[in-house]
Amino acid sequence: MKRSVIWVALALVGIAVAASGGYWWGLKQIEKSSTETSTETAASATKKILYYRNPMGLSDTSPEPKQDSMGMDYIPVYEGDEVQPGQIKISPEKVQKLGVRTESATLRESVRTVRAVGQFQLDERRLHTVTTKFEGYIEKLHVNATGQPVKRGQPLMEVYSPELVSAQEEYLIAWNGRQSLSNGTEESLVGVSRLAESALKRLRNWDISDSQLQRLKKDGKATRTLTLYSPANGVVLEKMAVAGMRFMPGEPLFKIADLSAIWLLADVFEQDLALVHVGQLVKISVNAYPDKELTGKIAYIYPTVAPETRTAKVRVELDNPGGILKPEMYATVQLVSGHGKANALMVPDSAVLDSGTRQIVLVQRAEGLFESREVKLGMRGNGYVEVIEGISAGENVVVSANFLIDAESNLKAAIGGFGHSAHGNQDKPVTDKPATPVVSSEHKGH
Repeated sequence: MKRSVIWVALALVGIAVAASGGYWWGLKQIEKSSTETSTETAASATKKILYYRNPMGLSDTSPEPKQDSMGMDYIPVYEGDEVQPGQIKISPEKVQKLGVRTESATLRESVRTVRAVGQFQLDERRLHTVTTKFEGYIEKLHVNATGQPVKRGQPLMEVYSPELVSAQEEYLIAWNGRQSLSNGTEESLVGVSRLAESALKRLRNWDISDSQLQRLKKDGKATRTLTLYSPANGVVLEKMAVAGMRFMPGEPLFKIADLSAIWLLADVFEQDLALVHVGQLVKISVNAYPDKELTGKIAYIYPTVAPETRTAKVRVELDNPGGILKPEMYATVQLVSGHGKANALMVPDSAVLDSGTRQIVLVQRAEGLFESREVKLGMRGNGYVEVIEGISAGENVVVSANFLIDAESNLKAAIGGFGHSAHGNQDKPVTDKPATPVVSSEHKGH
């Protein structure tokens, strides 16, 4: 029992000591805070007030105390703490905490890389269609498979045409008649010669070659079939001809393409068209040949824009030795453009604060002192943007944490303005009038 009493007594003593210690510590903190407040007040009292600035951070100032349109008091700016309109002052410790990093605005070569995706297509100027100008039948095919390579002058097929046989016989009759009437009258010779020339012209209009006509004169008899030859080197893209089929004038029988040269049609976005011009060198990469680096030049920019993709076609002409590039293959295109400017004032992309209606950069004027500048921008590329107006070469711009600086300056201005306004309103007399109760007509009698 005695021990319990002793322990209770010791506990009460400890509580009393702790309470007295806490009271002493609290008094010290209050005394310290009072000392700091009085020191700051004394320091502010000794400083000279230069002017009063707008509590909402606007650019207008006043040499005398005043209020804005919302009734908020202007904030005094003391000597040594003055900040010009548009400037932001932050302590060095906070600059370090925010991770502020600056970079000098310098003159750089204005280069931008435009990237696009394209497809290889046939050179339209190297596409040939084999057809006839007369009606007939296919007797024999010498080329009978799609994709088969052919050479210029190679036999494609042999055809039979009654009209062609009749035209040959007419020509032979007229030719032989002119030879037999060599000693005849002048009128008879003229008539036979005209008949021979008419038959010859008809054969030539049907694209019968001179060598075939010479053979016809030499043999002196009409051939039953006529051989059609390839008009160019290439491969057979389409084969509509089938042995034994009947064909009509103008009906396509073969389509042959020369793949020794090929087109690349790239889709360039509308906003990049100003950076593209005819004769510009491009780099091309193809997934099928990752180890090959192809180059070409822009030969033509098509005059229309696709409304669905907002892109325009750009044609690059390439040699295709060995036919390694196939039509409809995809390729990636890189176009390096200097836009006609050797040197331009450039800053990193991250230095620009874009509100949608205007662009701003923060310029470092001194240690912890920053100034917001509205700028006019130009071309972008490779992580940098051109500045046309607003800053000069050599000025340091904030490239990291600039958004935090801007946000903090706006927050300080807002909080400072509201706080000062509230403090100013405390000086105004407040009349406490009891609220008049509103009594409904039902209870007026009560």
